[in-house]
Amino acid sequence: MCGRYGQLNEHHIFGASNRKKSTKYKLTVNLCIYCHTVTPNGVHVNSENMLKLKQMGQRLAMQENGWDTKDFIAVFGKNYL
Repeated sequence: MCGRYGQLNEHHIFGASNRKKSTKYKLTVNLCIYCHTVTPNGVHVNSENMLKLKQMGQRLAMQENGWDTKDFIAVFGKNYL
């Protein structure tokens, strides 16, 4: 997200109960530690950045799988757009 490199951490865009689905549908990103967990911008602590990532993931999943919003909700349980 920030363009930094170095040690990157895999982040599941849709975590918790949807973590396996994130893996299945290849909805993971590699983030530097600052974009992943460090305040104030890390997606684990910044709800605005987390939402942006989930919106990007939803658009990608819908495009790649030919889904509409209803299909996405059926799989992931929520609409982020």
